[in-house]
Amino acid sequence: MPRGKQSRGQCAFCAYETVKGSIGKHLAACPRRQERIAAAEQTKRQAETLYHLRIQSADSSDFWLDLEVRGSAILRHIDEYLRAIWLECCGHLSQFSIGGWSGEEIAKSRRVNQSFQRDVELTHIYDFGMSSETQIKVVDRREGVPLTARPITLMARNLMPAETCIECGQPAKWLCMECLIERNVWGALCDGHAKSHLHEDYGEPIELVNSPRVGMCGYDGPAEPPY
Repeated sequence: MPRGKQSRGQCAFCAYETVKGSIGKHLAACPRRQERIAAAEQTKRQAETLYHLRIQSADSSDFWLDLEVRGSAILRHIDEYLRAIWLECCGHLSQFSIGGWSGEEIAKSRRVNQSFQRDVELTHIYDFGMSSETQIKVVDRREGVPLTARPITLMARNLMPAETCIECGQPAKWLCMECLIERNVWGALCDGHAKSHLHEDYGEPIELVNSPRVGMCGYDGPAEPPY
């Protein structure tokens, strides 16, 4: 996919937008997040180590998530979250490893606080045919009460990358799979050209959604947080 400037993202607590390199600094000071932390301290949930993880597509740095994950959670929780928000298309196998394809595989039953003891970077691979690879690293840790009863809280994510129509240069919302598969061209299309552009063998253009797996296998979204 053709990309330009540094990816921008949005805080899930206050909707503030900034470049990816500054989102961590914002989250550390975000008043709305501090309010959520204070409110969580008043609940009966137990305090534990909470991990700020940066999840980023290995294929395009424009796609990233900042998650706060319980140390007591297991890697399967992260796998399920990534499938729901970014990856799931056909129920493919997946794995975590240190060092990518040829590295040490890490069991999905391992706890987060065991997996990131040495600040290692994990690779998540979904689909061993047309694979989507994701890099996971620790940005920060804090001791405190989880913000929700769920194992993962979405703190920030990239904004939908801007696309331009290959026919007219206007903002694009659709992708021609025939251009992608047969011509190896990222065939982004605007509303108008999605109707008039010839795409005889692969059906109608698919909608562009905020996921690095668009255009791969049978993926068609939803690219929405599961909770």
